Amino acid sequence: MPRAYNLRKRVLVTGGAGFIGSHLIDSLLQQGNEVLCVDNLFTGAKRNIEHHHNNARFEFIRHDVTIPLYVEVDEIYNLACPASPVHYQHDPVQTTKTSVQGAINMLGLAKRLRCKILQASTSEVYGDPILHPQPESYWGNVNPIGARSCYDEGKRCAETLFFDYRRQHGLEIKVARIFNTFGPRMHHADGRVVSNFIVQALKGAPLTVYGDGQQTRSFCYVQDMVDGLIRFMETDETETGPINLGNPVEYTIRSLAERTLALTGSKSDIIWETLPEDDPKQRCPNIGLAKEVLSWAPRLQLDEGLNKTIEYYRQLFPGWAI
Repeated sequence: MPRAYNLRKRVLVTGGAGFIGSHLIDSLLQQGNEVLCVDNLFTGAKRNIEHHHNNARFEFIRHDVTIPLYVEVDEIYNLACPASPVHYQHDPVQTTKTSVQGAINMLGLAKRLRCKILQASTSEVYGDPILHPQPESYWGNVNPIGARSCYDEGKRCAETLFFDYRRQHGLEIKVARIFNTFGPRMHHADGRVVSNFIVQALKGAPLTVYGDGQQTRSFCYVQDMVDGLIRFMETDETETGPINLGNPVEYTIRSLAERTLALTGSKSDIIWETLPEDDPKQRCPNIGLAKEVLSWAPRLQLDEGLNKTIEYYRQLFPGWAI
């Protein structure tokens, strides 16, 4: 039910033209809010938000969060940062700046406006975890100087900044640690395993599995993730997080490849490549806190989400072979 005008919030979503950000904007607008989408379009795409072009409650600004932003809003969701290894390793210095300087700028804005702010952190703060599944109390096992460190350590530093702004300035913060998320609007060349497998299968190309394929991941459908983020933002000021958001059901990478082949009807082969540096062997959230605090858990099953994602790519690229 849309909000009445006098109850309407003006919400800033940085990284709003990206995969998760654009779905978040859909839900916020459906609630009747006004939404200001900020994105520099490095990995985001206008097609993800173009269906809101004629919506009077939606506004888009092309802007890089490493530069200060002066706007008037009631809430901030800070999602700005490339999230796939292919993209965040393209310019690792800029990736770190986006996480750290972007957090400083958005926290400064929230401090001036005295509004609540949510940080989209990541399961990457746990690195290649020794403790499994990962609870929020786990400090992680992170390489500070590796190829993935620009993202891992940038996000860890952003969390530090959020909690220091809380302690030093009394800012109302929310820190969500997002685990593997998938669904329509994933960039087809982002290098993440779900998009890789679907794109390869639909093209009739071999599916590339790194290592022995026995490493595990958990996969959360994007609409479930958005629901968790909004529920978290709506909690009172005592709930700061960090809170894990993700699906606690694990799948091996090999089994995901086999599911993708079956669901697409592709006859592609599976090929094996060397495991990339610092690629975690296991990644799975303990979501006990999210269940307790947010009454949240993922609802959509993996195959249903994969089918929705496959259909999205088929519509986006109708000329592909399968």
